[in-house]
Amino acid sequence: MPPASSGAWSLEDCLDKRTETTAPSNKQNTKKTPVLRLASWNVRTMCPGITDNLLEVDDTRKTAIIDRELKRLNIDIAALQETRLSSDGSIREEDYTIFWQGREPQERRQHGVGFAVRNSLLSSIEPPSRGTERILSLRLQTASGPVNILSCYAPTLCSSVETKDQFYEHLDSVIANIPANENLFLLGDFNARVGTDHDSWPKCIGHFGIGKLNENGQRLLEVCSYHDLCITNTFFSTKPCHKVSWRHPRSHHWHQLDLVITRTSSLNSVQVTRSYHSADCDTDHSLIASRVRLQPRRIHRSKQKGRPRINTAKISNPDLHDLFADSIEQALQDCPSTSAEERWNHIRDAIHHSAMEIYGKREKQNPDWFVAGIAELEPVIEAKRAALTNYKSDPSVKTLTALRTARMDAKRVARRCANDYWLSLCQSIQLAADNGNTQGMYAGIKKVFGPTIKKTLQLKASTGEVITDKELQMERWIEHYQELYSREIEVNEATIESIESLPVMEDLDSEPSIEELKKAVNSLSSGKAPGKDGIPSDIIKVGKDTGLLRHLYELLCQCWKEGTIPHDMRDANIITLYKNKGDRSECNNYRGISLLSTVGKTFARVILSRLQTLAARVYPESQCGFRAGRSTI
Repeated sequence: MPPASSGAWSLEDCLDKRTETTAPSNKQNTKKTPVLRLASWNVRTMCPGITDNLLEVDDTRKTAIIDRELKRLNIDIAALQETRLSSDGSIREEDYTIFWQGREPQERRQHGVGFAVRNSLLSSIEPPSRGTERILSLRLQTASGPVNILSCYAPTLCSSVETKDQFYEHLDSVIANIPANENLFLLGDFNARVGTDHDSWPKCIGHFGIGKLNENGQRLLEVCSYHDLCITNTFFSTKPCHKVSWRHPRSHHWHQLDLVITRTSSLNSVQVTRSYHSADCDTDHSLIASRVRLQPRRIHRSKQKGRPRINTAKISNPDLHDLFADSIEQALQDCPSTSAEERWNHIRDAIHHSAMEIYGKREKQNPDWFVAGIAELEPVIEAKRAALTNYKSDPSVKTLTALRTARMDAKRVARRCANDYWLSLCQSIQLAADNGNTQGMYAGIKKVFGPTIKKTLQLKASTGEVITDKELQMERWIEHYQELYSREIEVNEATIESIESLPVMEDLDSEPSIEELKKAVNSLSSGKAPGKDGIPSDIIKVGKDTGLLRHLYELLCQCWKEGTIPHDMRDANIITLYKNKGDRSECNNYRGISLLSTVGKTFARVILSRLQTLAARVYPESQCGFRAGRSTI
């Protein structure tokens, strides 16, 4: 076996086998210990082309490639370095959500760190916040307590002394602010060689280090020694090729620059740390992964889980109408009538259950060109990965030429898939517009934007202080909307006395007719987001020709007699949308959209039609705004 510094080893040694040699297990202990796979990967860049737009068509989408590679290697949380994205934000891919933190948009696009978190673990983490372009922290809740994970990108060896001092001072302060009884993992590209001097650094370095110590390694070891940290890469007897992660472009010597660091007291929870050279996202760094005995635990959220969204796209299928009519009629056979609240709860659950049973669940799918063309892209991606593995195992002119050829083939196929996707999408949008299919046209336009990029900034209190706690942020939103919507309207007594006294219209007090309810249902707009009950207007409009309309009418009459409507119909889910101007941390720069119950809005329209009859007698003739048939244009 050639030494790691020689830059060559056999192909068999480079294969990323998923089985590692561990201590023999106790046969009496049959319970499996939960294992979490943490990784560090310098991806070089996540910016395709010359823009910050992750959806820009210039090459295979980097975030999608990272998502596929991490899934293939079964990584749970990966720290990313050199993302080179400005500001901060997140994007959700098929299996992972990627968070990043970079420099300000007006500054040069350099450095940048982030995390890729498996979507199933999002309920167990506190999203990264308040980081820099070199250090970003994430907090994971586990059965043994909180775990703090840092994604670090240290200055290179040729960086200035001031830059290095600033990084290590910041790193020292971040570590110092983490309680000593909490687990800590530092994942990143430290651009440091820590060497093999176990005797000088017995707590920081194990017996299996490689290379020679350099200046950056000296700085890192001093920090590790002060905070009682150890470099896990040096504590496991793995193959030489599994100890290194980066090869020098001129000397072709392999080095151990990407490290996984933890507290000395937590070292026994780490099973192995090694590199995976087959991980490919067009970077010269290999992925470093650690298997750690940790069991994630869900974080309790005050926000209740919403109902599954109904697939309204199948409503246009006439064959399903009769099935829905039979299902809803059977579900509402024994509808209680003791109170409007109880009756509505039964009707609400019956509608949602029947609609889910007949029309199915709406899947959150917004495929972009990469996902749509993955069948054609998969072979060239695999060929590129194989060429990369061959080049790393046997660096020569022949294998380098094969790697370059494979990369060019992948780029060519990616451009063709992108062009075919955009041409097909443009044709479908134009066809929908020509046929007057507004819903289909806007659905196609929505596909253009692909996965949603979310910006994550902290809110500011009314006093200007930054709020980091999630519960306090929610209280700030409550305070903002209470100030906005709870203002009392004062009316002068003179205005009230000036209103002409008119005869009482007693016919407005009579119970509504079923024709009024049907008219209100017909006036509902299709394709709108549902409220808390999860019932879209499309389902109510389909149900008007079934027994559902009769049950809703009986509920309306009961509410009329009781003088109140169920509380669930009055609750609104407020969705905040950024106005694309001003500071994102200011609540005033967001627009609140209230999502109300569709049935509640239908009942409100019935009452509104009667109030409009009364208002027509009160409004002066000069009042033309917001009145039907009296446009001011």
